[in-house]
Amino acid sequence: MKKLTLLFLLLPFLGLAQEKGTHFEHGLSWQQVKEKAKKENKYLFVDCFTTWCGPCKYMASTIFPQEKVGTFFNKNFVNVKVQFDKTKDDSEDVKAWYADAESMSKEFNVRAYPTFLIFSPDGQLVHRIVGGGEADDFIARAEKALKPETQYYTLLKKYEAGKSTPEELRQLAMTAASAYDQENSDKVSAAYLNTQTNLYTKENLEFLGLFTNNSKSKGFQLMLKEPAKVDATLGKGKANETLGRVILSEEIYPHLRKPNANIDSLVAVAAAKYPTVDISKSTDLLKVQVYQSNKQWDKFQLAVLAYMKKYGTEVNPQMLNSFAWTVFENCKDPDCVASALAWSKRSVDATQEKEPAFLDTYANLLYKLGKKDEAIAMQQKAVNLVAATEKPQYQSTLDKMKKGEKIESKAE
Repeated sequence: MKKLTLLFLLLPFLGLAQEKGTHFEHGLSWQQVKEKAKKENKYLFVDCFTTWCGPCKYMASTIFPQEKVGTFFNKNFVNVKVQFDKTKDDSEDVKAWYADAESMSKEFNVRAYPTFLIFSPDGQLVHRIVGGGEADDFIARAEKALKPETQYYTLLKKYEAGKSTPEELRQLAMTAASAYDQENSDKVSAAYLNTQTNLYTKENLEFLGLFTNNSKSKGFQLMLKEPAKVDATLGKGKANETLGRVILSEEIYPHLRKPNANIDSLVAVAAAKYPTVDISKSTDLLKVQVYQSNKQWDKFQLAVLAYMKKYGTEVNPQMLNSFAWTVFENCKDPDCVASALAWSKRSVDATQEKEPAFLDTYANLLYKLGKKDEAIAMQQKAVNLVAATEKPQYQSTLDKMKKGEKIESKAE
């Protein structure tokens, strides 16, 4: 009896704990949530999500349940979640929103997930947030929806009326970009730049870099004409970095999707068109990736060795491991395998022998080169560290090594 009494005493506190996070309305229609927001004189916060969206799931499981997030959103908003895809497991509540979700997608141009739409108490769309984030940052982004001077659509209307100051134009362009509103982002950023008499200030050059998205833009032409002047303010190589990004997006990436695309020819044409821009670092890596994707292993081997020779000191542990494992699986040349072993060793050392996948790669390469005892010791470390769900696979490799059995790779 005492146990039951204690349970009943705890239930109210359990309920309070569950309500610390963000409260989302359930069982109401689109019209009803708008009426509720108006009646309570609160802004309306709409979480537009899909069931397949990873960041959406992160926001739902990790961010919105936090007490400080709930405190902010429950105080300032009526909150509602709207699912924008359809699945066979959808509840009746979700199905009831199908028509409204489709209508909202078209009316408010929802193209990326998660998108968060914020409406004023009288039902007017005033702000948009695209993408999730950690709690404090997300709250800061949402706070902008509560003030007319930082509301995206309020500022956009002011711009369209021709009443924006240069600083407001600058802020609006940044907000448009973060809202995935490319059309207005381009227009407003150009309008801001037209108000500036000196584009070579640090602030303006950084702004130009953010909004240089094509070769016809003002930023591209300026950096192409005077890269040294840009670098003098922003740092060595900054102009080339921005120019290279645009060149690859226009001259190479779109053509790679075509049948029989030739990466070497595409790079040669782009380099000839822009001889003053060094795109070699990006294109050298791109060649490695294309040859790998196309399973052109002879070309991959030459490309990855060349890339590592030129830029190897800058490669992070994840890429080192990826290169090394691809060599293990697909390259027969002992010299190339020996090089991959060195890359793998660097990834293992950089992560202090605490990453089982990196240890596994290193062990396999050691074994392939005939260093059986070292391979077994390294694979044992990987087995000890790996999660239980993956342990059988790692253990199988270890057992083969101990028995002296051949470990097949795709190149063999």
